[in-house]
Amino acid sequence: MLLSRLSTLTDHPVDGASGAAFRIVFGLLGLTTVVRFFVNGWIDRLYIDPSHHFGYLGLEWLQPWPGWGMYVHFTALGVLSLGIALGYRYRLCAALFCLGFTWVELFDRSTYLNHYYWMSLVSLLMTVIPLHRVASVDAWRNPSPPSGVVPRWAVWALRAQVGIVYVFAGIAKLNPDWLFHALPMRIWLYQQGHLPMVGPLLQEAWTAYAMSWGGAFFDLTIVAWLLWRRSRPWAYACLAGFHVVTWLLFPQLGIFPMLMIGGALIFFAPDWPRRLLAGRFQRLALHAPDHGKSARDVPAESEASRRPGRWLAGAGVAALVLFAAAQLAVPLRHYAYPGNVRWNEEGYRFAWRMMLTEKVGFVQYHVRHPETGLSRLVSPDEYLTPLQTERIAFQPDMILQTAHIIAADFAEQGYHDVAVTADAFVSFNGRPNARLIDPAVNLAAIKPSLAPKSWTLAFPPDGAKGRPGS
Repeated sequence: MLLSRLSTLTDHPVDGASGAAFRIVFGLLGLTTVVRFFVNGWIDRLYIDPSHHFGYLGLEWLQPWPGWGMYVHFTALGVLSLGIALGYRYRLCAALFCLGFTWVELFDRSTYLNHYYWMSLVSLLMTVIPLHRVASVDAWRNPSPPSGVVPRWAVWALRAQVGIVYVFAGIAKLNPDWLFHALPMRIWLYQQGHLPMVGPLLQEAWTAYAMSWGGAFFDLTIVAWLLWRRSRPWAYACLAGFHVVTWLLFPQLGIFPMLMIGGALIFFAPDWPRRLLAGRFQRLALHAPDHGKSARDVPAESEASRRPGRWLAGAGVAALVLFAAAQLAVPLRHYAYPGNVRWNEEGYRFAWRMMLTEKVGFVQYHVRHPETGLSRLVSPDEYLTPLQTERIAFQPDMILQTAHIIAADFAEQGYHDVAVTADAFVSFNGRPNARLIDPAVNLAAIKPSLAPKSWTLAFPPDGAKGRPGS
């Protein structure tokens, strides 16, 4: 009964124009992402050149296509992005994009980015959210249902998917380094001292503290300001300004600011595109062939015809609740592990922990073969690309996997059952280098798992705080 009432409330029809705008923005930004991979040479650098890839636990079998396969794959992703934007066979394009884009992201942990994870989640939602009923080729080819509306839950699901990024990013900033020492913001801003006019200002300590506290306040409250109708325009202007400024200061953020600026438009009233494009442009740009009907004009259905639809809507709501529960649980899973998640990174990924730490690492392996007396120092760059070498140096799970890669290579040379230990040092938020991995542990004998990594060392004492330029 409760589920039925909930489905009735959430299934109430609202204008589908804002959902159509969201779909178009997402599709165009998806196409932009694909173009950036081609232009910047990332397809070769990330997927073709590496001899080894850092697959996720249980998914190590995922590998890039050989030869030109990855170029064909990304070309297909670009076509699917365009299909999403145009609303042409929308659900099929969304499903294939989700599958293809997520597949690319899953076979190498060293390429993980929060906003790519967000794109996978949104494209998954798109497979069930009807964002093709307005301003789409699908609506033009097949004018049904007879109105350009979507259920209310569709809009709220997208709002939640945008909002969850800010909420968890804000919670993650509630740590002593960020709030009481303005780290790593002090380090990053100090490095921007060469910028004209604003450079000296960015090197002031109070600027770093203001941006650290301001960033935490922004992330923790922006969703509430966007939900409140009276503050929404000002909140959105603040959001757009915030992301533009951070993108100018930190261009390594890539397409993430644009995704958030475009995605946050879903917080406005569902009919905002129609009101924005008032007059003759309204009919041209937004009306599906529905003869101008709106949510208010949808004829009431009989109780008998509603029952199957209510059952399906209830099942859909239940699926969305489970989806939401998973998204709440995954970012909080680090509480199941001991230690500082920003140091040992257990539960760090898929948790919206963005721009939180400045970590520089160095790792070298010592390979020993007791039977032959072999003893050799091995650098990871003998097996990995420069980018992979940089990324693994402060991430224990990839340090472990590299040890297994080295052990397998020595086994092929006839040295079976070698012991592989690691000298791994990490500078965390400007602190002096500290050991990350127990140097006495044979990493080759440890099987990757979700269990706590007892072979990682504790977070270094909170004595020496990072200083700009150190």
